Amino acid sequence: MGSTALGYDDIFLKHCTGAHPERPTRLTTIRKALEDNGLWEKLNGVSQSVDPDGWIARLHNPIYISRLESACLNGDPFIDCPDSAICPESYEVARQAVSLTLALCDEIMQGRSENGFCAIRPPGHHAESDRSMGFCLFNNVAIACRYIQRFHGIKRVLVLDWDVHHGNGTQHLFESDETVFYGSLHQHPASCYPGTGWPKECGEGTGKGYTLNLPQESGCENGTWLDEFRKVFMPVAREFRPEFVMISAGFDAHAADPLAQLNLTEEAYAEMTKEMKALSREFCQGRLLSVLEGGYNLYALGTSVSEHVKHLM
Repeated sequence: MGSTALGYDDIFLKHCTGAHPERPTRLTTIRKALEDNGLWEKLNGVSQSVDPDGWIARLHNPIYISRLESACLNGDPFIDCPDSAICPESYEVARQAVSLTLALCDEIMQGRSENGFCAIRPPGHHAESDRSMGFCLFNNVAIACRYIQRFHGIKRVLVLDWDVHHGNGTQHLFESDETVFYGSLHQHPASCYPGTGWPKECGEGTGKGYTLNLPQESGCENGTWLDEFRKVFMPVAREFRPEFVMISAGFDAHAADPLAQLNLTEEAYAEMTKEMKALSREFCQGRLLSVLEGGYNLYALGTSVSEHVKHLM
């Protein structure tokens, strides 16, 4: 096996919201970078689709789903907050982002690919059950976790979120759940959106101890970041013994990114990818799905994703 699937569809370019950092050129840049590096044509396509609506409704409030659909149909400029800009096509694009993410779960679980990368938009990890936040409409990774568990019978799912912004939505959806371990490295909430992800946030009730937040100070570079990843996150991840590994793959902790103040390079993403792939092979037959979140400097996004995908392959 050892193959990598790619989730991509031109429909994701239709989420057009004007002068916004989360823009269609993010995906066209990723595609060109993968093509230029000879990776695009080596990736497996997705052979089926999944109806996303029932799975979206498992984690998102029906009133919110209806509000989002209506806001898009009405031509509203945003939903819930100005950051979450929308257009008439945004609801259908967000549905298809979920659908493709779930289809890649099937590709991996049915053995057609060992792992996969979803080049989708809009991103998802800030989306709460009942509202949009931070460019995110539906929580793609969280919905995929439940799909893997309920449809494919997986018991323990590990999520690593390395976006520079803490994934408040994913954490809140699973903070009382011991079957999903959520770990996040991000810029410190005192200096970065959305202001969550403090070390004291470690889960609640039966989920206590199954959330791990590792905030990093402004200016953090590869060495400090990777030390936290290797010495703190990885031992806990091994102790959890995951049956499926998910990555909320934001690339906005890169030094060139305009929306935060960390100083990672492509090497950090390459190193984390290699170690997460090894973890997935150690515990769950290589089953790993990476889903695009942030990353807003186009050059850094293209080069970082190329390194990430190269090491998944």
